[in-house]
Amino acid sequence: MELYHYPIIIAVGILSGFINTVAGGGSLITLPLLIFLFDLPGSVANATNRIAILAQSGLATAGFRSKGVALPTPYIYYLAVAGIIGGFIGARLAIAISDQLFNRILAVIMVIIVVLTVRNNNQNIKVGTERLSITHQVIGTIAFVLIGIYGGFLQAGIGFVIIALFNGFHRFNLVVTNYIKVFLILALTIVAVTVFALAGEIRWEYGILLAIGQGIGGWYSSRWSVAKGEKWIKRILVVMVIVMAIKLWFF
Repeated sequence: MELYHYPIIIAVGILSGFINTVAGGGSLITLPLLIFLFDLPGSVANATNRIAILAQSGLATAGFRSKGVALPTPYIYYLAVAGIIGGFIGARLAIAISDQLFNRILAVIMVIIVVLTVRNNNQNIKVGTERLSITHQVIGTIAFVLIGIYGGFLQAGIGFVIIALFNGFHRFNLVVTNYIKVFLILALTIVAVTVFALAGEIRWEYGILLAIGQGIGGWYSSRWSVAKGEKWIKRILVVMVIVMAIKLWFF
């Protein structure tokens, strides 16, 4: 790796960390960087990218916490366990499996998700109107095992799915939803990184540089999103879903 690559990787990390925290899809930037610029195999790039996701999610979680945003307890702990189980299964699958058809299906799902998320564009969800009945929590926990499997397997776009679950199904506002998102991604990514590291799939020199950038982007964007509220998060969400759908379908 050349010396001039260092600032490039960190800058890309900052951008992708910002995008990942306020919406999702930042891995659409980091994975092509690792694959095409540094000639890493797709499976290695996928594993290496998790180091950056880990740093970004950790600092973004700290950023939301510093702004006084609260997580729904004890429900969040059930979800974390579900995510850890799913993340382990998905990471194990990712070592041996890749499916282009799944990417195309995901592209369609992403478009559906953004339509559902912005369908009430003039009506912000108020704090205190969340759906947290026992039935909702059971369904959400089961759903998050499946989300965790995808997150452990590929990661890219998982933010959109989590937003659909907590904003569309549970009716959390987007600020709280983003806090839940980064906290749960942190939990499942810890497991995924462990699995990939034990399998020797991670290129640590690239992962650490990306982690520096994404940590910075995650910390700043978590605090920025609290200040700006739902309107700006929705705008970025729409743009990133469209970009991701095009990327998954055609490339």
